[in-house]
Amino acid sequence: MLRIDIVTLFPELFAPAIGLSIVGRAQERGLVDIRLHHLLDALGETERADDRPFGGGPGMVLRVEPLARTLDAILGAAPPGERRAVVVTSAAGVPFKQRDAERFAALERLIVVCGHYEGIDERVVALYGAEEYSLGDFVLTGGEIPALAFVDATVRLVDGAIAAESLASESFTGGLLDAPAYTRPAVFRGAAVPDVLLSGDHAKIAAWRRAESRRRTVERRRDLLDD
Repeated sequence: MLRIDIVTLFPELFAPAIGLSIVGRAQERGLVDIRLHHLLDALGETERADDRPFGGGPGMVLRVEPLARTLDAILGAAPPGERRAVVVTSAAGVPFKQRDAERFAALERLIVVCGHYEGIDERVVALYGAEEYSLGDFVLTGGEIPALAFVDATVRLVDGAIAAESLASESFTGGLLDAPAYTRPAVFRGAAVPDVLLSGDHAKIAAWRRAESRRRTVERRRDLLDD
């Protein structure tokens, strides 16, 4: 079973999402165990979670001490030698990709630290060997939305979360985008489903999907072919 620990200032943002759909069903079936850790619980009476950055500048930075207390508690209760990763959400991180979700899904524990404000004290990354990931080339108010995306992308790849045949034919499998999909009705407002999909010829349908997958990738994400 994959254990996921999420360290955040706003645990209330996660509860609805992780209780629904594929992620919620995976939890119910015991495939994953997602725990939320409120960073404010690690504070003393007079402490703040954030402080001004050394050297000046705008914004606030999440302090290393409450983050370290929370991570120490998680890791202190973890079995020795478990396969795990510590991830920090950061606009300065490398772009999160499908291959990262695949690697995380094979772990025993994934710890996600949600950045906020101007980010977190960089020493957290150094002290815990954390990996920094970005959701894309844009800035969000906090790391909760990227964390949700990372968790969702990971959980759906855990064995048993969804049908294996669904995983085999989706975008980024084999380095290509997925082919277009259609369903009933066959014609809607003059727009018709491609004839090949109605032919019943499974070999031709498979060939069409492979060709469309490559066409889409060339048009939209040529960088995937370069990779």
